Amino acid sequence: MLLTRHQTNSGARWAADSFFLPPSVTLSTLLELRREVMMQLLATLPRDESADGELLAPIDAMQEVWAAGVTYVRSRDARRAESQVADVYDRVYAAARPELFFKAAGWRVVRTGMPIRIRADSRWNVPEPEMVIVINRHREIVGYCAGNDVSSRDIEGENPLYLPQAKVYNGSCALGHGIVLCDASEIGNVPIRLSIERSGATIFAGEATTAMMKRTLSELAEYLTRELDFPHGVFLMTGTCVVPGDHFTSQVDDVVRIQVGELAIENRVARTGQHG
Repeated sequence: MLLTRHQTNSGARWAADSFFLPPSVTLSTLLELRREVMMQLLATLPRDESADGELLAPIDAMQEVWAAGVTYVRSRDARRAESQVADVYDRVYAAARPELFFKAAGWRVVRTGMPIRIRADSRWNVPEPEMVIVINRHREIVGYCAGNDVSSRDIEGENPLYLPQAKVYNGSCALGHGIVLCDASEIGNVPIRLSIERSGATIFAGEATTAMMKRTLSELAEYLTRELDFPHGVFLMTGTCVVPGDHFTSQVDDVVRIQVGELAIENRVARTGQHG
């Protein structure tokens, strides 16, 4: 089942498999339930008319987006290359405890078709395509969506303590285009693709799969929720495995396309100070 969120004349509405759900049903109300109960409810709820209206980011204002880092070898190597203290990333990759950090409040998340941004005080910026798992208040993985963890590599590379400034700013988090509902055991080996177009030409294209991830999705979810409650659920970016080479930096008007399984998002890089 695919959940999507749409802009309508009466406000945002959620839909399941292209049919609007009752207006009272939001992602927050669904993620307050156990997965089995949520799926039973969705199977019995009346469906309204076919969903239309502009696609919104598949998240409510009540949810947060968190992220995991150094979960793939490629990510470890990229972080090590940019950093003045490279050994810290080797230690994170090998450690039992994953790197976890806050990425965005739900209301800050960019939808497909909206601009992503690069910081005015950064000279080395990249998109990071990621599978984003959706976790309910009961710490159960209930599905996934596609995400872009836009990052300033030079800021983080200068000092790992600058990670929040490298990762958290206006236009740095995109999610879309919907949420595939499934159990963690059903997610399996999902392809992740990234392409970047500049002046009408593809300047980068790469792909990998979630099978290349060092850690399991359940492991990441468990660590995030171990000592932290999310009453309305939470989104967790699971790390990147497709990273452009060290010579690359995002430029204004680049078009970034990310595909995670059947889900896709597309965003243009905006000028400094342009939020939408």
